[in-house]
Amino acid sequence: MQLTMFVDGNRGRRRWLRAPASRCAAQGALAGALMRTLMCALLIGLAPLAARAEVAAADPIDAAMRTCLARSDMSSTAGQVQCMETARIGWKTALDNAWQQLQPELSPATRKQWQKSQTSWQASRDAEKQLLAAVFATTRGTMYVLAEADMQLQPVRDRALVLRSAAANASAGGDPVRRLRACRADARCEHAMFDMNRYYRRLRTKMPAHSRSTLTRAQKAWTAYLNATTRVVDERGRIDIIGARVATLKRLSETVGNH
Repeated sequence: MQLTMFVDGNRGRRRWLRAPASRCAAQGALAGALMRTLMCALLIGLAPLAARAEVAAADPIDAAMRTCLARSDMSSTAGQVQCMETARIGWKTALDNAWQQLQPELSPATRKQWQKSQTSWQASRDAEKQLLAAVFATTRGTMYVLAEADMQLQPVRDRALVLRSAAANASAGGDPVRRLRACRADARCEHAMFDMNRYYRRLRTKMPAHSRSTLTRAQKAWTAYLNATTRVVDERGRIDIIGARVATLKRLSETVGNH
């Protein structure tokens, strides 16, 4: 039953995504092909953490990015990328601020666990940048320039929201995170890991042979991040992390080699 509910939830989210994509297409004559491509890509990119995206929908950083993307003087590819890069920098600042707010609220033992999580997240992001560069080097076209910028932005945004939530919970005296069940004992986790491995294999098969080691390193770094972070999040948080990885690998497997 848990597995069915998880799969049905994914299907529901995919139906929700198709509706905004249709609206993007319908508004193409007004917004232009470049804006249509970008906004549809952004909607897809936000899918893995839809619940958190809804909570942060009114965030000033997101609002400023939407305003920037809609400006006529920023309608070029370079302008659109600049809008997203500005947002990424804004979310990095938000991430750093949330991290500073979280630290004094933690016990020494919990603080050490969060520090391991943060260090492993940073290492994973460094490895991921190399993977994105390798994948998008095989593509051609404006839409892929924009997609790469989006994929640089979203993980920073996601991490900032995680740290904000953790800081708010700790400040409110939230209960310590309980020990998680093994993934194999959680049908949702097991299913998500199955999907992740499936898209990992698909991406590896499609990538040029000389860059497959980049994928291996990125996945190893991500696994270290997951292992470190499961000590400070609940089971829903673990699913969020794995779900985001599923979406990333799926998106990259559908992108590599496209011209």
